[in-house]
Amino acid sequence: MTTIAVTGHMDLTDASTALVRSALHETLKPYAEGLVGVSCIAKGADSLFAEVVLELGGRLVAIIPSKDYRQSKVKPDHAATFDRLIESADDVVVLDHEMASRSAYEDANRTLLQRADRLVAVWNGQPPTGKGGGTADTVVDAREAGIPVDVVWPDGANRRG
Repeated sequence: MTTIAVTGHMDLTDASTALVRSALHETLKPYAEGLVGVSCIAKGADSLFAEVVLELGGRLVAIIPSKDYRQSKVKPDHAATFDRLIESADDVVVLDHEMASRSAYEDANRTLLQRADRLVAVWNGQPPTGKGGGTADTVVDAREAGIPVDVVWPDGANRRG
């Protein structure tokens, strides 16, 4: 059994989605037998990863940063996907934060890494912004903890804006 967590950008362009999904499939396929995927199932990379884990027959563990996350942070264009992935998860861990916040996201990222044998980062390679809780911060934390990181950023992938 291999437990792989994900961190990644939420704001992938529409054109990037298929590229990232295909790259995630290739990255995860060698681990398909006994795969456990750990994701916060946010829009973008987290949900694409979760979908690929399930497509490969893996088990999904969802880490939800706060008790109000679904109603306060999941936008209508992501709600159906979020709900479907929650229903498909073998385990849903809702952290003890009442409200979604930077500290809740940082705690969620720590929880991901505590459970992970490896980290997949859907990441464009840009350094941390200094705000904390982002993709680059999670990559830095994983590397400092000695967790192997597989960066997935296929040619042609872009972020919105």
